[in-house]
Amino acid sequence: MGTEDVERYEAEIELQLYKEYKDVCPMFTYVVETERLFYLCNHVDQVVHEDGGRSWVELKLSDAWVWDMYRQSRFVSAVRVLTFKDVNIEELPKKEI
Repeated sequence: MGTEDVERYEAEIELQLYKEYKDVCPMFTYVVETERLFYLCNHVDQVVHEDGGRSWVELKLSDAWVWDMYRQSRFVSAVRVLTFKDVNIEELPKKEI
């Protein structure tokens, strides 16, 4: 397998992942972005901890979907994230029925 084959394969997987994201996005309430991963979830608890002048964030997500093209299963019932980096949490707009 050459470099072009690997790049083509990864591009196809990323396109499939994007299509899956568009399909599952309406099922979730929040978008959570960390320095490592991107999540969709229905519940998020955020706690900022102070430790000797340095702060870190603890996130607990439930009913989540993970943007990761190498995961076998992207649906996760519970996720715990610990990070010293920035975290972005956005509430998705509600679709009117």
